[in-house]
Amino acid sequence: MPLRDHAPLGAPCYIDLMSSDPDRTVAFYGDLFGWVGESGGPEYGGYINLSKDGVAVAGCMASDGSNGPSNVWCTYLAVADADATMATAEANGAMPIVPPMDIMDLGRMGFLADPGGAAIGIWQPGSFAGTGVLGEPGTPAWFELHTRDYDASLAFYRTVFGWDTETMGDTSEFRYTTVKDGEEQVAGVMDSTAHLPEGIPAHWAVYFGTEDADATVARAVELGGAVTQPAEDTPYGRLAALTDATGTNFRLLGPNVG
Repeated sequence: MPLRDHAPLGAPCYIDLMSSDPDRTVAFYGDLFGWVGESGGPEYGGYINLSKDGVAVAGCMASDGSNGPSNVWCTYLAVADADATMATAEANGAMPIVPPMDIMDLGRMGFLADPGGAAIGIWQPGSFAGTGVLGEPGTPAWFELHTRDYDASLAFYRTVFGWDTETMGDTSEFRYTTVKDGEEQVAGVMDSTAHLPEGIPAHWAVYFGTEDADATVARAVELGGAVTQPAEDTPYGRLAALTDATGTNFRLLGPNVG
């Protein structure tokens, strides 16, 4: 897959992880996916840039709980104007978490909670467009909103981020919508009312590509991770859900074996 120099407006463009133990986090994903961590230095607050084969894939920031949740993956959507997007989001029921702010010359970011309670970042690119490769082994392969407020969430993202959507399933067992950029699918939204355990908030999930889901699951466990959903074949690929060495949830997407 060719490298990506920009993301479509409204599409996921970057991910980062708020970690209680950045060294352990970098070591885990470095072994599992071949990522390399490089500190941005004091001027970036110790933020760690994560790359694979020299291409940016993600970031990592220390969090002790005082500056936001610890041990959670965060997804950012590309926007043309972070301030205007935040204002429109608030007018449509979002709660601001981090107001728009410049990150040196890299871009302008903000963070909000959508009407269903899921946290989502916004990124107005400057010199940094975000994740440079998708869908390859060891890189982000899919982004998915799990929400208990399906209809309102879809309406919100269509209005605020200009989403073009397509319904994939609309039954009580499976309500799912994909987000499209032309013919390309860039994200999904699942009605998780019946699936999210009590106490687990609505959230954006990140899937990472793998050539062998079972082997990657086994290695993750060896590195201190745990399985929350064993690998299984589905119409969309072989999926698994895990936690990493600090307890952060993430998912895998690989080819079916059946």
